[in-house]
Amino acid sequence: MSAEAADREAATSSRPCTPPQTCWFEFLLEESLLEKHLRKPCPDPAPVQLIVQFLEQASKPSVNEQNQVQPPPDNKRNRILKLLALKVAAHLKWDLDILEKSLSVPVLNMLLNELLCISKVPPGTKHVDMDLATLPPTTAMAVLLYNRWAIRTIVQSSFPVKQAKPGPPQLSVMNQMQQEKELTENILKVLKEQAADSILVLEAALKLNKDLYVHTMRTLDLLAMEPGMVNGETESSAAGLKVKTEEMQCQVCYDLGAAYFQQGSTNSAVYENAREKFFRTKELIAEIGSLSLHCTIDEKRLAGYCQACDVLVPSSDSTSQQLTPYSQVHICLRSGNYQEVIQIFIEDNLTLSLPVQFRQSVLRELFKKAQQGNEALDEICFKVCACNTVRDILEGRTISVQFNQLFLRPNKEKIDFLLEVCSRSVNLEKASESLKGNMAAFLKNVCLGLEDLQYVFMISSHELFITLLKDEERKLLVDQMRKRSPRVNLCIKPVTSFYDIPASASVNIGQLEHQLILSVDPWRIRQILIELHGMTSERQFWTVSNKWEVPSVYSGVILGIKDNLTRDLVYILMAKGLHCSTVKDFSHAKQLFAACLELVTEFSPKLRQVMLNEMLLLDIHTHEAGTGQAGERPPSDLISRVRGYLEMRLPDIPLRQVIAEECVAFMLNWRENEYLTLQVPAFLLQSNPYVKEPLVLTIILSLFVKLHNVREDIVNDITAEHISIWPSSIPNLQSVDFEAVAITVKELVRYTLSINPNNHSWLIIQADIYFATNQYSAALHYYLQAGAVCSDFFNKAVPPDVYTDQVIKRMIKCCSLLNCHTQVAILCQFLREIDYKTAFKSLQEQNSHDAMDSYYDYIWDVTILEYLTYLHHKRGETDKRQIAIKAIGQTELNASNPEEVLQLAAQRRKKKFLQAMAKLYF
Repeated sequence: MSAEAADREAATSSRPCTPPQTCWFEFLLEESLLEKHLRKPCPDPAPVQLIVQFLEQASKPSVNEQNQVQPPPDNKRNRILKLLALKVAAHLKWDLDILEKSLSVPVLNMLLNELLCISKVPPGTKHVDMDLATLPPTTAMAVLLYNRWAIRTIVQSSFPVKQAKPGPPQLSVMNQMQQEKELTENILKVLKEQAADSILVLEAALKLNKDLYVHTMRTLDLLAMEPGMVNGETESSAAGLKVKTEEMQCQVCYDLGAAYFQQGSTNSAVYENAREKFFRTKELIAEIGSLSLHCTIDEKRLAGYCQACDVLVPSSDSTSQQLTPYSQVHICLRSGNYQEVIQIFIEDNLTLSLPVQFRQSVLRELFKKAQQGNEALDEICFKVCACNTVRDILEGRTISVQFNQLFLRPNKEKIDFLLEVCSRSVNLEKASESLKGNMAAFLKNVCLGLEDLQYVFMISSHELFITLLKDEERKLLVDQMRKRSPRVNLCIKPVTSFYDIPASASVNIGQLEHQLILSVDPWRIRQILIELHGMTSERQFWTVSNKWEVPSVYSGVILGIKDNLTRDLVYILMAKGLHCSTVKDFSHAKQLFAACLELVTEFSPKLRQVMLNEMLLLDIHTHEAGTGQAGERPPSDLISRVRGYLEMRLPDIPLRQVIAEECVAFMLNWRENEYLTLQVPAFLLQSNPYVKEPLVLTIILSLFVKLHNVREDIVNDITAEHISIWPSSIPNLQSVDFEAVAITVKELVRYTLSINPNNHSWLIIQADIYFATNQYSAALHYYLQAGAVCSDFFNKAVPPDVYTDQVIKRMIKCCSLLNCHTQVAILCQFLREIDYKTAFKSLQEQNSHDAMDSYYDYIWDVTILEYLTYLHHKRGETDKRQIAIKAIGQTELNASNPEEVLQLAAQRRKKKFLQAMAKLYF
């Protein structure tokens, strides 16, 4: 052995496994140790870093003798570097998920172009003109890899990107970043121009019925040899790593689906193509199984795509059965399939998966369409209302006014349908006794309200009625109905018909007053008062009996009613109801209170709330005197109503202290102690001796929120109640474990929301946490949920202490970072002072991901609409300009209108916009 060879061997044997960073790529190149390096458990540098460095070295420009910059030379060293980069990618099995995650667009573009080159794809050849079926398998696979990457990159570029926080400014780094950004934009521009061709190539790939092969490190080595030494091996059907047809098609279907879905934002018809591809992907995944080497699909993301497509594209095939009821309802409403909505609602009466507010909003939407002249919807409205009413009955709520109005003229079809809903909504084998009791009482009351005995016998002979009521109860009811004299159907007539009953002079006033004192039938009381007022207008009949007592906090409001008949009726119904409750005649008390509630709902929101409060107290007493004595827990709805009362913040509502005390006692009796230690109104703290330290958890939460905010930038502050009681600064910040603080805040909020998911202040805290951690879609979900729970799903105005300017500004930022720029402009109107600067800037953006012109109906500020008109005119967008002009021309937005008309127009648009946002983000 020569001295030179010995020295080289000694140097090689003493060389470290991982060479110095400055020369590692030369080391690998010189010693051909790439495969050995890649086989290490944790190679350093990592494979993707190798690709970057190999390609960077291979693409360095050269300088000639005249000091002129020349393109990188096509010499042996550079060709080997490119080959090494391809071999590393082959080691990673050409997994685009890994490559895209770690390589920039320019680097991956260079890598895949080198793959095309080494796979014998002539430069400049349009891939769409190539017949994949006739190409060598590895060449076809190279074409597919490039075109899959092309459309994936286009889709990925449409997503919002979180901006990295800039470090200290360095000119060289900034120049490099700017160059890379410009290069990326140029590549994207070319990819988008070729997008249609890439889609055609991939669609053609789905028609292939043969397996393909992808280059391995060995086949790449063979390609690098002299042509005479290859012997055609790489072009044979068995060279490279086999990719089964199903695996290839699965990846291609998924990528095409994502591309079509992204195009659907500008062409909704394309969503059908996306839906087809995504569901085909699911089928192929089921065929392939979980052991595939080449098919790596994010199945959670795929499920999200499928669900979104099912909402956006109505479907009649069997896959629609896999949708959530919420999505099914939306599809049915869009397609006009109202019978299916009814079936979903009936099934939901058993599962209770749809929120009550959502079901009510569907009914309101149908009512609105019916009022616009679609008479065919009248029957649908009744059926949906009947479904909702049965749901209310099962959960212990009272019958709605809408049901009474729609059931004003009963017929055989309506009663048949009502009985069908009742039967299908109760599982008699599993139903609790209280639920069965609720249903029995409902059917009994329906019978009592029917004038035609034929309809009564339809109900009383039904199997459900026979099962729920004992023989004695049924016989007593039927006998009562037979014996009663024909009379006007009072129990189901709406309030507006109170005054339509004719007066009779056949009896004197004294006899009628005597009957008035004795009667506990609300409808008979009403008839007597109508007759009395028909005889004389000088008497105040609420004074007839000195035993009729109404609490002083209520009497002032009741006696302030201007109409004498209405005033007498409200006072007497309440007084008799309170008396019946005192003597534990809860059945008659409930009838009297229900009639009073129905009456006051028509003209006094204040008295309506008073009656709801009294009916809550009555239900508490009813439970405690009934099933509660046997230890049966109260229904969840009753507990929720008690909580709602304790959290109620309605101004100017007369409140009785006894109701608050009874509510707290009820919660304590049924061991709802966790709730009482979270939140109770302040007045209860001062006046109720049974409530002890109810704000402990809320205050603890405010402490940790304060600690969190001390470190964070003010932009990411989290809001919380009682936060002002803590010091504004902490002297020894380094002693605070802020990571532990953040975890504690999240866990406390999670726990409090598990106790009370409808507390708007806690929902706002959860939204702020997501906002602070840059999870903007989730933040919007909780900001919207906070508004929904305190506004009856936005049917009422959201209180200003919930949607403060800070909350609105954060919602604006969320929409902006999600590229929903039209939503930004609309939310700018919600601020106390409209932020025109932000609104105008957002409308100038042309890459908006929301529906843009379809949102114009939610804009009430004429200045913004005028700016939209100017903007579309400037861009030459005639159709969109006409939509904006049409929005401006609405009479209710005329600046000369009274202020209350303009305010009403704004409120109506706020409601519709927030409901639309809720459907989008819930």
